[in-house]
Amino acid sequence: MAGILVRIIGLVYRIPMLNIIGDEASGIYSASYNVYNIMLVLSSYGLPMAVSKLISGRVVQKQYRDARKIFRVSMMVATCTGGLAACITFFGANFIEKHIYTQYQGVAYPLRVLAPTIFIVSVLGVLRGFYQGQGTTIPTALSQLFEQIINAIVSIVGCYVLIHAFADSKNVAGYGAAGGTLGTAFGALTALLFLVFIYIIYRPKFERKIKNDIHSVDEPAFDVLKVIVATMVPIIIGQTFYQISAVIDDVLFGKLMGVAGFTNIEIKRYMGTYGSTYVTITGVVMGVASAMSASMLPSVVASMAKREYDEINEKISATVKTNMLIAIPSFLGMFVLGEPVVRLLFRSYDSSLAGMMLKIGGIAVVFYTISTVTSSALQGIDKMQLPVWHSMISLLIHVILVFILLKATNLGIFAIVIGTTTFPLVIMILNLIALNKYVGYTQELTKTFFVPLACAVVMSVATALTYNLTILIFHNIIIAVFFAMLVAVVVYFGLMLMCRKKRVY
Repeated sequence: MAGILVRIIGLVYRIPMLNIIGDEASGIYSASYNVYNIMLVLSSYGLPMAVSKLISGRVVQKQYRDARKIFRVSMMVATCTGGLAACITFFGANFIEKHIYTQYQGVAYPLRVLAPTIFIVSVLGVLRGFYQGQGTTIPTALSQLFEQIINAIVSIVGCYVLIHAFADSKNVAGYGAAGGTLGTAFGALTALLFLVFIYIIYRPKFERKIKNDIHSVDEPAFDVLKVIVATMVPIIIGQTFYQISAVIDDVLFGKLMGVAGFTNIEIKRYMGTYGSTYVTITGVVMGVASAMSASMLPSVVASMAKREYDEINEKISATVKTNMLIAIPSFLGMFVLGEPVVRLLFRSYDSSLAGMMLKIGGIAVVFYTISTVTSSALQGIDKMQLPVWHSMISLLIHVILVFILLKATNLGIFAIVIGTTTFPLVIMILNLIALNKYVGYTQELTKTFFVPLACAVVMSVATALTYNLTILIFHNIIIAVFFAMLVAVVVYFGLMLMCRKKRVY
């Protein structure tokens, strides 16, 4: 639920923020975040999952002293890797702008703002993994909500202040993007302070468990470090392939479109529209999958420790099924209402362009959801290297496909959208094959896909009719979108309840 709320808040605050800074600054903003995400992945992305996985394995065996050692060593790793990545990003910002993102002048400003955030998030991730490894997601959920609320407020204020303060500068777009990234830093700091406060309260109880611990094997710190590194490195490498695909897309699009005659401003505007509308809207649904996958991981680890393969399959199936309940109607909703929603929310962007992106690439939310859940499941059953190989294969296909589409066709930005759709599709297929091989997992089709799809198709027809009829009568997009969405919710969930009563779902 926190994951859903966080994504909704993220969508809501980005609307005024992106309208304030405009599409050119949005292109810089998106580019800086792609670099930030890679540095974050390389420094600490695997830590929350690694800590959660390792601590849950110790907690289920009541080895609390070993769990504390994992926590302490992980915090040391986070401090070193996060600090190093922060320094590289801060001092290397100019190099990145001049030699990598040559079509995105001004990207160094937001990168310097984001640099200290990498360190903060590294430490934050260890604390979140510590709590999730003990079977509770409440501290993580609350910290995410506080983080996003502060992020929203500071981002809007920051970009407004900097845009006006540097209105006469030739790099005003870069300063605007930097103002938008201020919220990320302050939000992460707020979340960190909250989790530290929770840890201070919880620590006496945890120390009592350690005092009564008779099961720990007291592993040497160096052995613990090796286990942490061995656990997090495959996760990091796998996610790096996903994140680096965004940077490759930025660079390929910038270079090849530049050769084709597009100006730097046009390139930044296209990527700004892509990152600010398509990525933002689809990210709301994808965030739900990420949250559910993180919640599922400790539970799968616990079942794997007991060799309860039927339970593992049930947990994966339930997580996929719940995600499809949201992802499938979201995809069809984007297809039907994508353009009017963009026109309503992102007034300074090309709504017809963004609407077509959502029509072509909206199905990516379905593929991404399943690929995320199944990757987490493979990590939970100690097949850490498989998501890495699957991501690497998918990245290779993605780069070749995007390069060919950009070079040999006139698709332009739609080549990036198509590549974004095929990337999780390949991972999803390979993950499902691997899960079937190692735990006998077979994806149920009727209740998971066909029933929600049938209800969503009826919903999309009713939604389209409602929107067109309402816009014809009232000539007001706000009224039309409101009633169309209302009908969508009533029709879809009404049909799903009917299927539930008839035991079809």
